[in-house]
Amino acid sequence: MLFSSIPFLFYFLPCVLLLYAVTPKKLKNLTLLISSLVFYAWGEPRLVVLMLITVTVGYVFGILTEKSPKLKRLWLILALFFELGFLVYFKYVDFFIYNFNAVTGLSVPLLQVALPIGISFYTFQILSYNVDVYRGDVPAQKNPINLAAYIALFPQLIAGPIVRYRDIEKELTHRTHSFEKVAEGIRRFVLGLSKKILIANVLGELCDTFKLSDDKSVAFYWIYAIAFSLHIYFDFSGYSDMAIGLGKIFGFNFMENFNYPYISKSATEFWRRWHISLGSWFRDYVYIPMGGSRVGTVRMLVNIFVVWLLTGFWHGAAWNFIIWGLYFAVLLLIEKLFLLKFLNKSKVLSHIYLLFFVVISFVIFNAASMTEAFEYIASMFGGTEVPLFSTETLYYLRSYIFVFAVAVIGATPVPKLLANKAKFTKYVEPFVLLILLVLCTAYLVDGSFNPFLYFRF
Repeated sequence: MLFSSIPFLFYFLPCVLLLYAVTPKKLKNLTLLISSLVFYAWGEPRLVVLMLITVTVGYVFGILTEKSPKLKRLWLILALFFELGFLVYFKYVDFFIYNFNAVTGLSVPLLQVALPIGISFYTFQILSYNVDVYRGDVPAQKNPINLAAYIALFPQLIAGPIVRYRDIEKELTHRTHSFEKVAEGIRRFVLGLSKKILIANVLGELCDTFKLSDDKSVAFYWIYAIAFSLHIYFDFSGYSDMAIGLGKIFGFNFMENFNYPYISKSATEFWRRWHISLGSWFRDYVYIPMGGSRVGTVRMLVNIFVVWLLTGFWHGAAWNFIIWGLYFAVLLLIEKLFLLKFLNKSKVLSHIYLLFFVVISFVIFNAASMTEAFEYIASMFGGTEVPLFSTETLYYLRSYIFVFAVAVIGATPVPKLLANKAKFTKYVEPFVLLILLVLCTAYLVDGSFNPFLYFRF
């Protein structure tokens, strides 16, 4: 079920909110758990079992880790084995078989395993829980309903942000509900919904149009690359906004996942602002345990490459995702070794540098294969037999120029700053949000393009 869908907005969510409101405090987590399982089962009923098995594994090994400190390393290893084993099997097994066949010349049949939606997100959540229990950062959760509610919580279940157990441990049993918090949650949800439907979806349609076009040009390739870079930002940050908003409605405070990444002036800064929950997860559970930057230069370089190899691979079982991750590893290493001191001398040039390399990176990210990625990048620089411009390019540029303008401005803090300075905002805001909700509803009734990119991860 999609947040940006009529069934969710006007059937599922109102029913859950009503049921949650009348449920006694002690049973609210059970209500959220059942609602979340229904939400997940809406599209993948069979794979709910996998999630429940994952939760059970995490729960059992969490208890064992706390009760048997002498064997806690063994329990952690077993927990990681099962939890990562599920992820590897369902997400990567066919990738490994395919590449094994390519290297050996054999023809081992692919297993054609269905990818459970959101498995990367909820696996990382249960992993962080078991590691934190092992480290002694949090006590093991004794109530299986509470732990299952944390893992399966539908607002952030299938596309994040990656919520750590230690961040909401207290809220699982003692969270506050207030009119102000609900109002803030509704505001955040509607803004996220608007980002998704009114900007991301429209730019996504342009990207699809480009791929189907027989009249491509150098300019059209650049338009596509910029459109996709904005599309993925508004798609994913819009979902995160909706998740954070829903969390507030139910009394939870989820971490921010985006902080205007396109105003960055380096790749280092960009990754402090983009998908913050994933970056901080790899920092705390992979990079720092490996030694981080406290080791020698060679070891630090290895650590960075390992982290970004895993970051790319986390996004998908394909070589373009791996190359995309290593692409950023190289950028970050170059910046760390010498480039940052030069970038700091000019805000304008450093910003242009960042945007250029990010746009190129997302061409790799969205390619069907590395062959296609190389073709697209070559075409952007006139390396293939396409004209510089075309009539079709001009048509689509004129058709989407307004959306581009809104997206570029919306990707900066300018709208928020203007809204905060406007003294009448609190009186006008409810009407603006209502208008946005009506526009989104109208678009959903009439439109067809409505996937979330990060559902496949």
